Amino acid sequence: MPKSPIHIDFLDHVALRVADIEASVLWYEKVLGLKKYQLSEWGDYPIFLLAGKTGLALFPANKLDPKLDPESKNIKIDHFAFNVSRENFEKACKHYAALNLVFEIQDHHFFDSLYTKDPDGHTVELTTIKVREKDFYL
Repeated sequence: MPKSPIHIDFLDHVALRVADIEASVLWYEKVLGLKKYQLSEWGDYPIFLLAGKTGLALFPANKLDPKLDPESKNIKIDHFAFNVSRENFEKACKHYAALNLVFEIQDHHFFDSLYTKDPDGHTVELTTIKVREKDFYL
């Protein structure tokens, strides 16, 4: 199997669709001691709960959505993200293009993110910080 040109630094976050964001925030703070990050640049959500540089991103679930397919906004794992350096982010863009993968790049103010789907339809994100770390990780 050929080696990927991309080096992943760590699991950045897992995004969860939750029934009650405030209840989830309180639970993860109380039970696991995660630190809440709610950033005005991102609006009401996601709310990040971090242990160092790794954590959860909470999004509201659409509890009325009866479908549980990959496009559903129901209670589920929404996506997961690996953190990469800027250099590896650029390598990933070229690598994905060479593999003819469908992908999308999004600007998240503090981070740039590259999204694609795995063979089962799970959303896989590669994210790279674009501000000084001390300006994001308090």
